[in-house]
Amino acid sequence: MSAAGPPLLTIGYEAGTQAGLVAALRAAGATVLADVRALANSRKPGFSKRSLAAALEAAGIAYWHLPALGTPAAGRNAARVGRTAEMHRIFRAHLAGVEPQAALAALAERTRREPVCLLCLEDDPARCHRTLVAEAVAAGTGAPVRHLHPA
Repeated sequence: MSAAGPPLLTIGYEAGTQAGLVAALRAAGATVLADVRALANSRKPGFSKRSLAAALEAAGIAYWHLPALGTPAAGRNAARVGRTAEMHRIFRAHLAGVEPQAALAALAERTRREPVCLLCLEDDPARCHRTLVAEAVAAGTGAPVRHLHPA
């Protein structure tokens, strides 16, 4: 732990498996997985809300879905076609809203107490909104940000 508290971790599951994700979380010491997808569904086996929450619970890691910190549909569409800058612009505007700000505050508070990892699909943190969430939390808490990669 740093003087600012535990690090804020992030992970994308696009290139990994559920078992690899759980192993990466355990190795990093994460006690909470904060799912920052607007919709906690996935075509990739093991990453829909129920299946993922069950696997995490079995590993002693809490699952916490924060849909208010997910990318709005227009942002997801921009990301899908590779327009990362547009997605970031859309998400930053979304993040200024009342519900996302309340979710950020709750996330920051929990991050001060225990190692939290933000989850989204995108493998590359530079192309994912979770990095913007992590930066916003880190700005308020001083928590260092560390990006994980599942096996």
